[in-house]
Amino acid sequence: MTITLRAGSTVMFTGDSITDCQRGESEDGLGFGYPLRIAGEWGLRHPDRPVTWLNSGIAGNKVMDLEARWQTDVRDVRPDVVSILVGMNDVGWHTYDPDGYVIPTEEFAAAYDGLLTPLADAGTQLILVEPFLLPISGTIEVGAARVGVEGRRKWRADLDPKIQVVRELAQKHGAHLLAADGMFAELSATTDPEYWCADGVHPTPAGHAALTAAWLRLVS
Repeated sequence: MTITLRAGSTVMFTGDSITDCQRGESEDGLGFGYPLRIAGEWGLRHPDRPVTWLNSGIAGNKVMDLEARWQTDVRDVRPDVVSILVGMNDVGWHTYDPDGYVIPTEEFAAAYDGLLTPLADAGTQLILVEPFLLPISGTIEVGAARVGVEGRRKWRADLDPKIQVVRELAQKHGAHLLAADGMFAELSATTDPEYWCADGVHPTPAGHAALTAAWLRLVS
């Protein structure tokens, strides 16, 4: 079953930098990534069904950051559909806590579940996008640090159980799952991972296009 977007529906995208994508610098507030592309593709295909598209993603956000602004930024808007992509910052993409605190999977799951429960209870349709990490080669800069392949393996070890949490929550709440981690793994099997995400996390234009196509397959 797909999500039906009717004329006048409101769709809210939210999450971290992948969704934010410099939305504050864009004229329509959608940023320059997959939310803008989805809105554009939908408008082209369905001029008879105008939809209100909103983006409340904020770069660097973790699940607990969404939790702090969930009422005002999401629930008070009363969107018909909420699309969430969050989780990579919860494994320390930018920085771990100064004291070395890493967010346990159980805390991540409880906080994410707390976001979804009131929306599901209200009948909001949900799309959960898996966080993802592509196996690029070489060293990348993260803030003032340089992180190599071994460091990113540690991220992967922490990310995998959190991806599983997203899958389980999608099933629990009747949400549609966009299996982005698996999608990018398949794409990277035939084309260099850097083609899709230059740093392994933030999509290139081609990566945003892949997310757009996958998202649009979930709606009708």
